[in-house]
Amino acid sequence: MNNLLKDPLLKPHINFSKSIIKHYAKSFYFASVFLPKKKRLATYVIYSFCRYVDNIIDKPRKRTKDELNTELNSIKDELEKANRYSESEHPIIGIFIQVIKQYGIPVEYAFDLIEGVRMDLIYDRYKNFDELYIFCYRVAAVVGLMMTYILGFNDKSALLYAEKLGIAMQLTNILRDVKEDKENGKIYLPLNEIKSFDLTEEDFINERFNDNFRQFIKMQSERAKLFYEESKDGISLLDKDSRFAIYAALRIYREILEEIEKNDFNVLKGRAFVPNLRKLSILLSEYFSNLFRT
Repeated sequence: MNNLLKDPLLKPHINFSKSIIKHYAKSFYFASVFLPKKKRLATYVIYSFCRYVDNIIDKPRKRTKDELNTELNSIKDELEKANRYSESEHPIIGIFIQVIKQYGIPVEYAFDLIEGVRMDLIYDRYKNFDELYIFCYRVAAVVGLMMTYILGFNDKSALLYAEKLGIAMQLTNILRDVKEDKENGKIYLPLNEIKSFDLTEEDFINERFNDNFRQFIKMQSERAKLFYEESKDGISLLDKDSRFAIYAALRIYREILEEIEKNDFNVLKGRAFVPNLRKLSILLSEYFSNLFRT
C-alpha cells in the first residue's frame, strides 16, 4: 500500500473514498479509525467502489431500467479490462483495481456485487429466504470478503465467518429500512414467511402494525442476531491489528437491532439508529475488552 500513500496523484481519490465511507457508512467509519493507516485507506477504497456501484440503483436519477442496466454493463466491462491490464483511467475503478491487485482480492467478488445491484432492477420481492440470501451475499457479504483480504487473516475459514457477518449486516439494513423500502415499492423480507405470520404485502404497504407484525419482525431480528453470533469466532482469525475495529463494527451495527427492539419492533416508524454517544460507549467497552483478548 505504500505507493497509494505516497503517490500525490492518488491522494484526491483516497480523500474522496474517505468522504464516501464517512457519509454512507457512519458505523463502520466510526470503527475503522482504529485500523492501521494502510489498511484503513484500502478499506475506504473498497467501500467507495461498492457504494459507487450501489448508488447506480439507489440514486437512479431519471434513467430508465434499461439505461441503468447498460450503465452496470459498462462498469462491468471497464472492470474486466482494468483487471486484465492492471490499470484504468476511471476515477473509482482505477484505484480500486490497484488495491485488489495489491491485496490479492479475487475480482469475482466485485462482479458478484454488480450482479447483486442488478437484482434490484429485476426484483422487488423475494419468495423465500434462500432467494434473499443470494441478494444479501452479493450486495453485502462480498464487501466483507473483500475487506477481509485487507484486514489480513491466518486461516481461510475467516472468509466463511466474514460471509456470515455480511449477511447479518444486510439483514439489519433490511429491517432498519422497511418503511423506506416499501415507499419505494420494495419488500425484501421473504413472502412465504410474511404469509406464515398471517400477514400480507398490504399490511406493509398500509402500515398495519399489530402483534403478528411485531412477532414477525422479532423473528427476523433473531435470525440476524444468530448470524452475528456465528460470525464472532472469525474475528480471532484476523490479523491482531484488525480485530478491534471489526469487534467494534459488529457491536455497533448489531445495536441497530437493539434499537428496533426498543421501538417494540415497529419498523414502520422509520429508521432505527445508534446515537453517537452509544457508539462511543461501545468503542470504549471494546477497547478495554480488547486489552484482555489474545
